[in-house]
Amino acid sequence: HNMNCNEVLANRANEILGGKRGEYRPVDPNDHVNMAQSTNDVIPTAIRLAALAQLPALLDALGRLARAFLAKGQAFDGILKSGRTHLQDATPIRLGQEFAAYGGTVERNRDRIAAAAAALRDLGIGGSAVGTGLNVEPEYPRLMVKHLKELTGLELREGQDRVQLMQSLGDATAFSGALRTHAVDLGKIASDLRLLASGPRTGLAEIVLPAVQPGSSIMPGKVNPSIAEMVNMVCYQAIGNDVTIATAAEAGQLELNVMMPVIAHNLLFTMLILTNASRIFAERCVEGIEADRAMCEHWLERSPAIVTALAPRIGYAAAAQLAKEAVARNVTVRQLVRDKGLLTDAELDRVLDLRAMTEPGVPGEPKRDRKGKKQ
Repeated sequence: HNMNCNEVLANRANEILGGKRGEYRPVDPNDHVNMAQSTNDVIPTAIRLAALAQLPALLDALGRLARAFLAKGQAFDGILKSGRTHLQDATPIRLGQEFAAYGGTVERNRDRIAAAAAALRDLGIGGSAVGTGLNVEPEYPRLMVKHLKELTGLELREGQDRVQLMQSLGDATAFSGALRTHAVDLGKIASDLRLLASGPRTGLAEIVLPAVQPGSSIMPGKVNPSIAEMVNMVCYQAIGNDVTIATAAEAGQLELNVMMPVIAHNLLFTMLILTNASRIFAERCVEGIEADRAMCEHWLERSPAIVTALAPRIGYAAAAQLAKEAVARNVTVRQLVRDKGLLTDAELDRVLDLRAMTEPGVPGEPKRDRKGKKQ
């Protein structure tokens, strides 16, 4: 790759100077264009520059996606629903809390990616063949970094240990790892949305995803979560790319890693597909999600897990027995407690305050500050 570029530049320079392609006079691809350089320091530098050049678009896409989730978190904050752990009924949560958490996850991944990219700003250019700088003028590395900063507009630094920067592709591996972490989280979020939107009659149906295309060639009227499914597939690809990068980085030997082309390809491809997927996820899916308040309340009222709020009053064992009986008799916990006369209606309303269950504290008890004083 390096010599191909050298030859193209030499040929073009000779054409401008009145020469012919392939003659390499007066400009030679090795003696002039490649002066003070080696493929071994040029390609690692090019990988870093390419990744940094793509970084703003990725961070912008993640920022938009995070904002989309956070906006839905605010819009859905008043909607109570059943939490679920192990895919079983759990204590109440607000739909807005779920979406705000998704936004927070994307924000954390954005910060993690930006932090990991900082190490890519250290350039090993000037290391020559094995990082020692043989045949390189002492001022060349500093001036090269200076000119690259001016040409690219990127914040770049002269590497302090060019042998290390040539031997190890750990900076690219760490950056890929941050991308993989986002892919893992993003794939999980996409799967959550598919599950919450399952239905419309035999699933959870707590949210409605925007329809983007007919869902079935045989079932009329069916709508599939196509954007979320696309995001899943992108995430699986990105995770696989990271495995390739890690394996290729480990395959380096002594002073050089000859697997740089496959590392470059997979790293830049991951950045591209995660950028596009995150942007489209926000634009074509998250920003258009609607909540089905009635379905959220339907499942919540029938959840035996709300019996958790009774445990401080009647004990864990008695509360567990109530939950089992409510399921067996196909009645709500609220109705069962009322039938048994365990609490008055007023006490029941205080203790089974579903909104209060989504906030810290014991439902039915006065709120206290950190010093234990009643608020």
